[in-house]
Amino acid sequence: MKIITIAFTAVGVVLLAVAVGLGLNTQRFVAESHTATGQVVALDASRSSDGGTTWRPVVSFRAGDGQTYRFSSQVSSNPPAYKRGETVTVLYAPEQPDNARIKGLFSLWGGVLICALVGVMFTSVGGVAALAPLWARRRAAQLRQTGRRIETRFQGVEANTRLTVNGRHPQRIVTQWQNPATGEVQVFFSRNLWFDPSEHIRQHSITVWMDPQKPGRYVMDTDFLARS
Repeated sequence: MKIITIAFTAVGVVLLAVAVGLGLNTQRFVAESHTATGQVVALDASRSSDGGTTWRPVVSFRAGDGQTYRFSSQVSSNPPAYKRGETVTVLYAPEQPDNARIKGLFSLWGGVLICALVGVMFTSVGGVAALAPLWARRRAAQLRQTGRRIETRFQGVEANTRLTVNGRHPQRIVTQWQNPATGEVQVFFSRNLWFDPSEHIRQHSITVWMDPQKPGRYVMDTDFLARS
């Protein structure tokens, strides 16, 4: 889990750095570029990663030096974002007129937006994964101080099939306790364990600290596993 957390965070940070770099380059290009009127003269088809077809507009425009230039947009889409013969506004570098782009939100900032969005997603996942154990330890410490201590009966060990990492499910200790006041039986689960604790459990009773106001909020004592 630590490796996954570090990997997600690292990828997110790299993508955010790429987004910043692309954003600065685009901002500089827009500030220094000249404007011209262009026309979509063709739509280049290409195969996308999912096997579909996307179309990239090819634009022709006349620059300030009087010459006509032609370029293919860096952005392709399905359905096509432009039609043949459509008039578009072009931004081009005056010293390199063939370095041109269609003046549009996604044409100029699409790469920045995608890298930033994916970077935020990866960084968020990594951050949540890193902070989750801290929140769990804090909650456990609070329950040990203020919760009701009860002795529950060991029932067994089961796989937590709701969570899968690298094709593996973590293990959980299962216990139960009958409320003497109501007769209701409550089942408790330990934190996720990435090993089978069965051979380390020799006692029939395992301590649980439970919030009296919220019985579903509890923490099971698994410290004995480290001592066994």
